[in-house]
Amino acid sequence: MEISIFGAGYVGLVTGACLAELGNNVVCCDIDRNKIERLKNGEIPFFEPGLKNLINKNIKKKKISFTLNLEEAVLAKEVIFIAVGTPQKKNGEVNLSYVKKVAKEIGKNLKKYAIIINKSTVPVGTGNLVRNIIKKEYNGSFDIASNPEFLREGSAVFDFMNPERIIIGTDSTESKKIIKDLYEPFSCPVVNTKIETAEMIKYASNAFLAAKISFINEIANVCERVGANVDEVAYAMGLDSRIGNKFLDAGIGYGGSCFPKDVRALHNIALNNNYKFKLLKAVVRVNNDQRLLLAEKTERLLGDLKNKKICVWGISFKPNTDDTRESAAIDIINLLEKKGGKINAYDPKVDYEKLRRDNKFKAVNFYSNKYDALKNCQALIIATEWDEFKNADLRKIKKLLQKPNIIDGRNIYNPDKMKKIGFNYLSVGRL
Repeated sequence: MEISIFGAGYVGLVTGACLAELGNNVVCCDIDRNKIERLKNGEIPFFEPGLKNLINKNIKKKKISFTLNLEEAVLAKEVIFIAVGTPQKKNGEVNLSYVKKVAKEIGKNLKKYAIIINKSTVPVGTGNLVRNIIKKEYNGSFDIASNPEFLREGSAVFDFMNPERIIIGTDSTESKKIIKDLYEPFSCPVVNTKIETAEMIKYASNAFLAAKISFINEIANVCERVGANVDEVAYAMGLDSRIGNKFLDAGIGYGGSCFPKDVRALHNIALNNNYKFKLLKAVVRVNNDQRLLLAEKTERLLGDLKNKKICVWGISFKPNTDDTRESAAIDIINLLEKKGGKINAYDPKVDYEKLRRDNKFKAVNFYSNKYDALKNCQALIIATEWDEFKNADLRKIKKLLQKPNIIDGRNIYNPDKMKKIGFNYLSVGRL
């Protein structure tokens, strides 16, 4: 198929690369000139395992291309994806300005029938909004659909190529058939529904997973007080097929570009429709409190944090990505700095200069080697569960730290082993 994708960000690039790999001809359009030039040269603006190789492979095969030209991106295309950013306003509402601009440009440049598919996470009703904007610019035939993505950062290429389900929201028989043909290579359940339901499915899914994380963190906090082990509790819970074992890892909470924004957005959607979604408000509060609890544990080990040197391993919100949006690590670093702590930090993929510009850390010392970051520190905090931290030399850590204190916010080490080596070790929901 001839496909265009508006938005060469995370969702747009993964979608474009994977659809090209399936044999489609894909054009990715973006207004960022520097990004488009870099992409034409095979440079990816963020880290995602497997994506760079996939894009370069399909550039050589001439199955994917990149452009600033809006008219080129619309011309002769059967399927047009909208995958632009939907940032959050201060009041929790979704900012749809980019979606509206793209819809208007699509309408101006349409010459024949096409399906316009919302891939961005958008509030219920956005499909109709896009339809009405295009209608003002174009009086020909077109269809609107919603096809939400369920990509996990760090495994997005795998997730796209191995979907657990595909959601097709449309009120058109013709567009339903075309989208179904597009995804014909995949042997997973296909859910056909109306646009509004498809838009709600994405929010409901992410909000439920966020609630599951906050729930197990609440259980962990109780476990610490009664002497139970949250890992064993979560394992036993997960054996129940009604519950499942995913998203039951206790720690310092969720982050990233999806869960925090989508939970707040769904809460706001409910409020705008005269319903108070009380559970979601609690989910957000619990998640925020987990950061505070880790800072308190650090104080428990070190006492007054003023001028205490602390090392933080991990800044991205999860492993296998360089994304620091809504990262628990950043919140924790800021909390420790406010209490007078001096921070050394290490992450294998994060762009330190960009991080410093975006988050305005006061005086964090960034390191290119995790062991160098430990020197003369009085504690190590594990904030992201990178494999290289799980496989680190524990005795070397103990030797380099000024005091053998570890606060493990991701429960990557065995408590008994850590205590046997001689660490003062605190984790989440385990004694």
